[in-house]
This record gives sequence, C-alpha cells and structure tokens, in this order.
Amino acid sequence: MTNNHKKKVIVGMSGGVDSSVAAWILKQQGYKVEGLFMNNWEENDEETEYCTEAADLSDAFTVCDDLNIYLHTINFSKEYNGKVFKIFLQKYKSGCTPNPDVLCNKEIKFNTFLKFALKNLQADLIATGHYVRNINTNTNTYLIKGTDKNKDQSYFLHTISHKKLKKCLFPIGTLKKTQVRDIARKLKLKIANKKDSTGICFIAPKNFRKFIQNYIPIQPGNILNTDGNIIGAHQGTSFYTLGQRKGLKIGGIKTGNGQPWYVVDKNTAHNTLIVAQGKNHPRLMSKEFITEKVLWIERKILKYPLYCTVKTRYRQPDIQCCIYPIFKNNLKVILKHPIAAITPGQSAVFYLKERCLGGGIIYKTFPIITV
Repeated sequence: MTNNHKKKVIVGMSGGVDSSVAAWILKQQGYKVEGLFMNNWEENDEETEYCTEAADLSDAFTVCDDLNIYLHTINFSKEYNGKVFKIFLQKYKSGCTPNPDVLCNKEIKFNTFLKFALKNLQADLIATGHYVRNINTNTNTYLIKGTDKNKDQSYFLHTISHKKLKKCLFPIGTLKKTQVRDIARKLKLKIANKKDSTGICFIAPKNFRKFIQNYIPIQPGNILNTDGNIIGAHQGTSFYTLGQRKGLKIGGIKTGNGQPWYVVDKNTAHNTLIVAQGKNHPRLMSKEFITEKVLWIERKILKYPLYCTVKTRYRQPDIQCCIYPIFKNNLKVILKHPIAAITPGQSAVFYLKERCLGGGIIYKTFPIITV
C-alpha cells in the first residue's frame, strides 16, 4: 500500500454506483485515480428512447466532479459494433442466445480499454466495479468469486487471461452490494440508488425487445405443443429462448397438468416454437452438453478429465460435473444431475470452489427426452 501513490489507475466509469464507489476506494488507498467513460454505441434516431448512455455519461461526470477525479471519455463504438454487437446479432439471428456482457468484457473492457489505458493514458493498472476478486502470486493470477454471492460476476469475466487480470483491480469485490450503496449514500452521491444495468449495457432491459427489432424483423410463426398441435403464435424464433415463460401469450390455455408453458425447443428452419408445461419438463432437462471455444484463465489446454462445478447461466447455483476434453478447445460436460434450459449460445463457466477456471460457449445439448 505504501507505494500506491506512485501507481496510476484508470477506472472504467459507467455512471453507476459500483464503479463510483470503486473509484472512491482506490483514492482512499492512495492511488492516483482517473476515470474513463466508454461510449460504446452511436445511437440513431430510432434508438434514442431505448439508450441510456447519455444519462450515464452525465452521471459519470457528476460523480467524478464530486470525487475530484478527472474523467476521460473515449469512443469505442466502432470496436463494440465489430467485435461485440455484430457477433451478438449473428448468433441471435441463428437462434442462439449469446451473452453480450461476456462479449463486452472480453473484447472491450478487458482488451480495448485495458490496452488504451496502459498505452495512451500511461496507466499502471485499470479498475472496474465488478464483484470479483483476483489473487496475485509470484507465478500466476487467479480470478475468485466476489464476496457477495448474490452479485458475484465472475461468470461474466471468465474469458479474461491471467496476464490481463494481473493489470486489474476490483475494489468492491470484497464488499456486499448493500455496503456499496451505503458508502455511496454516506458520500451523498447522486447515483447512490441508481438501478443496476444488465444485458446490453446501454439498453434498459425492458426496452430490449423493441431495440432488437430494429435489426431483426418480426417473422410471425406458430407455437406448437409437443404433440405438434398449434396453440399460439410468436413474432420470430430469435426473440425467444429455451426455458422462457413470459411473453408467450398462451397462459390462458389450460390443458394437461395445468402448469405454465415454457419454450422447450426452437425450429428455426420451420419458424416454430415448441412449448411444454412445467419448468422441469423432460424436453427441457439435460444432463450432458458440449461447449466450444473454451478459454481457460491460465490459458492452458485441459488434457485430462476434471471434476469441478459449472454454471450455465448467471446466478445459477454451482452444479457438480465432470468435464472431458474432446477435440481442440471443446469439452463434453456431464452433470451430476439434470438441469433445465441449458441454452446454446450461453456461457458455461467452470469453478474449483471459489476459483473461476474459465469457460466456453454452449454448443449442443442432449435433452433427456428427444424427438
């Protein structure tokens, strides 16, 4: 800590409470702190009502003024569009459900931003308001879950290499969200009670469907039950994901066991959704799946089977599994017990207790019952 005053840290300021408190903590620890707001999207007239970036920038300036921190701004919209959004859109159109947060962290926050801060702003380190921890040893850097189990964000950072993690600080990783908000309130920051952002970071979640329709046209089709009977209509298979319950508009159809309807499959070739009743319907349950494009934080290739735990979506409890290397950087994952809605396009992230090992993209699942 005694040499912290010699180290320059650039904090990724989002205009939210987490990055704001992270910046304050680093100042208290003696670092030379500056902020950087990333403009990741060039909005057009049709998207103005959905985009929160202008308001976020205003909040970031206000916070930095209150904390006496200089705020840089940079436009990474070209990089975001090419490395994140186009890939997201391509996968979305194909019927997969990609995770934009994972892509953004991999390509923008811990690649483009990191390189820019080190080279152009002469930073020694960067920092973000993620709920994770990293542990540095003489030989390696490990990514550890955040102390707040409900907010742990290691799932979203699993693609980051140990070499890049060594250049990162996560000041709020040892805190709970309630503590972070308490600090913001004590500092009388305007954003103390601001809601968290999710998904595409500059698009409010409630506006996502309308936003994405600017890029994927509505293609009405039939909703079928598992017997092949038409029981409803949808606006396009791309707008739905496995395990989805809300937005199907077939809740009034009471048949069989009377339970709610869930998406259990999508047939993009025929533009149909297949639904079944019950969140644990056998068509929705899987015990095995394949991941592709696996990235390990240590950047070593797995050569032997490994017993560990896995998350196939954010905030999911850790599930015991065994992973088997099959070819290149692909894995076969066998779970201790079946789970619902393992979704192609989402990330499968692997852990040894609190330590995040890395992860890959879910490519193929093996439902308990197939047709």
